[in-house]
Amino acid sequence: MKRQTFIGLIALLPSLVFGEEKKPNIIFIMADDLGYEGLSCYGSKTIKTPHLDNLAATGVRCTDFHSNGAVCSPTRAALMTGRYQQRSGVGGVITAKSHRGTGLSLDEWTLGEAMKELGYATALYGKWHLGYEARFNPVKQGFDEFEGFVSGNVDYHRHIDQEGYFDWWKQDQKKDEPGYITDLITDDALSFIERKKDHPFFLVLHHGAPHYPLQDRETPGFRVVGKGNRDQPKQQVDRKAVYPKMIEIMDEGVGRIVEKLQELKLRENTLIVFCSDNGPAPDGSSGGLRGRKGQVFEGGHRVPGIFNWPGHLPKGKVCQTPVLTMDLLPTFVSLGGGKIDEKRKLDGIDVTDVLKGSGISRKPLFWKHGSSSAAREGDWKLVVTGVKKKKQIMLFHLADDRNERADLASKNPAKVGQLLGLLENWEKDVTVESPVSQ
Repeated sequence: MKRQTFIGLIALLPSLVFGEEKKPNIIFIMADDLGYEGLSCYGSKTIKTPHLDNLAATGVRCTDFHSNGAVCSPTRAALMTGRYQQRSGVGGVITAKSHRGTGLSLDEWTLGEAMKELGYATALYGKWHLGYEARFNPVKQGFDEFEGFVSGNVDYHRHIDQEGYFDWWKQDQKKDEPGYITDLITDDALSFIERKKDHPFFLVLHHGAPHYPLQDRETPGFRVVGKGNRDQPKQQVDRKAVYPKMIEIMDEGVGRIVEKLQELKLRENTLIVFCSDNGPAPDGSSGGLRGRKGQVFEGGHRVPGIFNWPGHLPKGKVCQTPVLTMDLLPTFVSLGGGKIDEKRKLDGIDVTDVLKGSGISRKPLFWKHGSSSAAREGDWKLVVTGVKKKKQIMLFHLADDRNERADLASKNPAKVGQLLGLLENWEKDVTVESPVSQ
């Protein structure tokens, strides 16, 4: 055999064993109600997150990353479908009190199903919030494994939701596992990685932290089955002390996951992505951005976004291009070797090249919560709040005014009119009748 031919066969061995290219493992981690300034690498002076800071420092830190919704269920619907959440009828929170019989339609093509079709082992641990009944469970939506809770929040120790329902599941059956939920989610992740180390895996971790009730490992449980209780009395918890600990425990879990990947020699072939589902509740910080959770100002949806994949994504890069939660489905599918059928008409886009530094010109972007809505085209952002006589229309230029302090609507009537037209057409296009459309 000629030397050149022998060398050529050696070069082909990886593709013969793994296909054209070995599929990367993907770990997606979402915090709950974590504002833009919720991590030390995003400016927090009171919260220490060394493990997430390291992922940001050795990967891509996005400064223009946005949740699709200003509250949780809508963002999760956009994540799962790669489309604006209004298209699937999840424009608002699927509440524990009023929406226990509804959820994300099983007719939707989900992120779990997409990755499973590509040959991935799939798991989701933590918060679901896209349907309470077993028929809406993640294992019915493309995930091989699920352990966690299906409501908006649970007692971190007793696993009871705010309406007094016990809410901890293994697969599509309620079954308790004693423990602090942030640690349980991390433990499940470590077990899954160990068990699937020889197979491409897609792992989704939806943390409860730092959503209320504010509880760290030492704060006792308080909710009781059959009795609704939103939050513990403030005098029973030092909120300023406990809130940072909740985030720091989550960060500790991220460190344990990275350590496990390194131990199993999987780190170089694993993409880790971290973000939040919306802006902060009152205990958190948006870092000076106007607004918070439940509002369409930047503070309601501009959140941390970190992408880390050694040797494949730049090290220490700051991405200033808008990236949204709905972009993750097409991005993950692309990285997994798949191609999106154009007939699916996703709203999200593959942002792999964006993360590597390529510039793009995005279509206008939109947010809606209740009677408030926003449209963004380039650096211009229109915000509409209220209805009828209380309706207010504001215009901001984000490149000069990220905190949305200077309303330029009166000076730019043509731009206001253009964005209002785009917003009106978008709402007509995406809105479907649904009990959780607002």
